[in-house]
Amino acid sequence: MTKLIHVAVGVIVGADEKILIAKRPQAAHQGGLWEFPGGKVDAGENVHQALTRELQEELAIKVIASEPLIQIRHHYPDKSVLLDVHKVTLFSGEPCGAEGQPICWVAPGELKKFEFPAANKPIIKAITLPDKYLITGEFIDEDDFCSRLSRALDQGVGLVQLRISDLNFSVHKPLLANAIKLSEKFSANLIINSSVDVFQQIASSYPNTNVGLHLNRHEAAAMSSRPIATDYLLGISCHDENEIIRAQQIGADYLLLSPVKYTQSHPDAEPMGWNTFASLVELANVPVYALGGLTADDISQAKLSGAQGVAGISAWW
Repeated sequence: MTKLIHVAVGVIVGADEKILIAKRPQAAHQGGLWEFPGGKVDAGENVHQALTRELQEELAIKVIASEPLIQIRHHYPDKSVLLDVHKVTLFSGEPCGAEGQPICWVAPGELKKFEFPAANKPIIKAITLPDKYLITGEFIDEDDFCSRLSRALDQGVGLVQLRISDLNFSVHKPLLANAIKLSEKFSANLIINSSVDVFQQIASSYPNTNVGLHLNRHEAAAMSSRPIATDYLLGISCHDENEIIRAQQIGADYLLLSPVKYTQSHPDAEPMGWNTFASLVELANVPVYALGGLTADDISQAKLSGAQGVAGISAWW
């Protein structure tokens, strides 16, 4: 097996929430493309030490605070890399191209306009996804639904999976309209848990909205390719190694991995715990949300275990 080159990568967040990117020298591997700054982890270094050293050398800044974002394993024709990506939330100094490289501050939503190495592309997805993911639960009526959703969005939920039994576009159209309206008000993404056909109806009826599709493991297993355009988010529920591999084969943008802890909604499911969760996350090159008996209090542990954040129903519904 090819040895992975361990690379520490910094997603540097400025005061205005813009992200710093730098251009690779033409003579370098993947030269001329934009990247998130960083470099190889040297022998005897941990990731934080390597990141601090590299950003001091490349940008003349000192890292004060950072947190794990995502790990990516990528195989180029000529080398294989493990990108250990951390979000740098606080630093001192004024960033500059200390090695003569061009740098640029970019809004997260504009990153897709720049050309990055293939291994960097999941980082962009991780940057734009939040750490709180709501799955809608039961509700009394439309007013109750809107009240619950508004409260969750007000608590910082940035990704909402609309899960309704037997979702029907015609029957649930008013509810869908309210869900889309509220999600847009709070700049959140709305993910539809439905068949591909129902999703296509919704997407065509509400163009230019932040909707996406979520599939369960059985639906994903029956597919041979990505079922929707890359303009839309595609999420897939997973529970083991094979399902994680399959979800990525059909182009999932993110995964839900469960159950981490005991959950009343699935009392017979054996919780995997954080150690097993962390080992399974290593198989994923896309953001992964921890699911199952979790609340906002578990977000820090989830991130330390390699997750993008936490998903749940009762935590916010």
